[in-house]
Amino acid sequence: MDSRWSDADAEAAVERYTKQGFGLDLALRTYTTRLLGSEPKLVIHGGGNTSVKSVMRTLTGDTVEVLCVKGSGWDMARIEPAGLPAVRLDALRPLAAIETLSDEDMVNAQRGALLDATAPNPSVETLLHAFLPHTYIDHTHANAVLALTDQPDPAALCREVFGETMALVPYVMPGFALARRAMAAYGEQPAVEGMILLRHGIFTFGETAREAYERMIEKVTLAENRLARAGRTTVAGVSVHRRKPRSFAPIHLPQHPAAAERVAPVLRGLCAIAGEGGQYRRWILDFRTSPQILDFVNGSDLARYSQQGTATPDHVIRTKRLPLVTPPADADQMAGFAAGARAAMADYRAAYHDYFVANNASQATKRTELDPVPRVILVPGLGLFGLGASAAEAGIAADLAETNVDVISAAETVGAFTAISEAEAFDIEYWSLEQAKLGKAAAKPLAGQVAVITGGGSGIGAACARAFRAAGAEVCVLDIDLARAEAVAAETKGLALACDVTDPEAVAAAFARALRRFGGVDIVVSNAGGAWQGRIGEVDEKTLRTSFELNFWAHQAVARIAVGIMTAQGTGGCLLFNASKQALDPGPDFGPYGLPKAALLALMRQYAVDYGRDGIRACAVNADRIRTGLLDEEMIAKRAKARGVSATTYMSGNLLGREVTAADVAGAFVHLALADKTTAAVLTVDGGNIAASPR
Repeated sequence: MDSRWSDADAEAAVERYTKQGFGLDLALRTYTTRLLGSEPKLVIHGGGNTSVKSVMRTLTGDTVEVLCVKGSGWDMARIEPAGLPAVRLDALRPLAAIETLSDEDMVNAQRGALLDATAPNPSVETLLHAFLPHTYIDHTHANAVLALTDQPDPAALCREVFGETMALVPYVMPGFALARRAMAAYGEQPAVEGMILLRHGIFTFGETAREAYERMIEKVTLAENRLARAGRTTVAGVSVHRRKPRSFAPIHLPQHPAAAERVAPVLRGLCAIAGEGGQYRRWILDFRTSPQILDFVNGSDLARYSQQGTATPDHVIRTKRLPLVTPPADADQMAGFAAGARAAMADYRAAYHDYFVANNASQATKRTELDPVPRVILVPGLGLFGLGASAAEAGIAADLAETNVDVISAAETVGAFTAISEAEAFDIEYWSLEQAKLGKAAAKPLAGQVAVITGGGSGIGAACARAFRAAGAEVCVLDIDLARAEAVAAETKGLALACDVTDPEAVAAAFARALRRFGGVDIVVSNAGGAWQGRIGEVDEKTLRTSFELNFWAHQAVARIAVGIMTAQGTGGCLLFNASKQALDPGPDFGPYGLPKAALLALMRQYAVDYGRDGIRACAVNADRIRTGLLDEEMIAKRAKARGVSATTYMSGNLLGREVTAADVAGAFVHLALADKTTAAVLTVDGGNIAASPR
């Protein structure tokens, strides 16, 4: 591993932060913390922490010794000085003499020592940093170090690699007990440059920010070099790199493995948690594959090395202790895969309950059982899926799963991967201080659901993307113009896909992309359309057929693929169509537009009839006089002029006298998505046009 220290960058950081009023030492602490956090093989998703001991002035002008330590919730890759709250050392150091300290008292003591009462909670490892004398202390969960420490006899291996330069600390749960253990280990070897926390991570010390940082790089490099030597073998007297561990000998796989887009909906449906009234708690899936992942999931010994636990205890709260392993997916036998995956899921849930009951029995304070859904699923022949309540959470789970693959693969080259015990993992998973990192914010109404919106790059479609995202859904923005789709997707943190909805193959490809990104589809807003005009007895056949292609057949292509996904998930779904007042109240010279829209209403009702038994609802929004673009503005002006009124008067020419916006229409679509006992309905959003009222 190479050092990323740069004198120029360090000087720039010092200049930037000292201008903001921070000291030199905190400026350099921020700089090297960012260096550590930007390397995923050292730190990933909130793991690790750093500190610096300094002096600061209180409000009364007194000078006090402080520890600036990473605060909870801050990402080391993007940390600012505010993310390293200062705590008074004179309030923390005396705690070293106490034999025991509860988590609650520890947190209270640390918060009570803050110079700024509004600062974030200091790290759960604050006392470890405080009890050691070094100015700068760095802590990471370096992959290479974990591969050496997650072994049956990690102490012997680490002593071989690091000699006496690092103190070895047996696994202890983070917090007060670990702080005291680390202090004792340092007391026995005061010349060490850091500590190896077995099955946990690595600390390095320094009197300068650069010294602590480069010691981290040096020690991790030693671990990497040891793993590299283990990963070589001799062939005909020549040392060559062995691509994968011997325990990864591949199993027999189907001749035609199923693609991720066929597997994901099945798994997503099995993971859903049924609630009252046919409602489900759904999950987002994030698919990953690579040669290393495939070597891992295809290994004949997968049932052993994947079921030991996580590479470091910190992962447990986001990935659970164990992943779910399914059978391989055969594209020619998907029913068999679904049955095998269902059985594996049932076993996983039962085992998780047993794990909870067995370990909760020994707890002084009884815990409430968490959901039994895996956060990582391994599929031989395909790859892995991370699961989460949102795309962001699923991505974190998938990232950590990839880290586990990397660590376990390396560990298996040098020995046999061995994690902390089940009881120790339970203590971390149900530790209140760790659970607090996840937050307890109330879920939005469409959290965990995926909405696909056609024509989503502008007008009503773009408004729908914003509205569904605001309601908590993950959004896929489909539009024939990719640039427009990307602009809306960037705003809504969604997936942008170029798609001509009149091409069934393009529609299928777009949905496949959505499935690989999010794992499934729950809501479809079939919105794309175009308003061709002409006197019906005079319009040419090509115009009429072109209008039917976009305003009817494209909706059928979208809905047909969507219901296939929804039935595979088995958790219902919602088809929403953008109809028009022309379907109910035809206007002059709008037959080419109104006729396919009338057929679209019939299509919606037929889907409601045919798929209601599957819990799939179908509804439509009937809107009129909505501003959606330049062409509409020209049309509005033309119609207003023909009626001898202003454009504003024309747009508000309804029973309520109010102009209807694209956001109003989007709100109606969200309402229908949430109306779980409504199907075959037409919701009119036009300010009042009695002739277009469906009933």
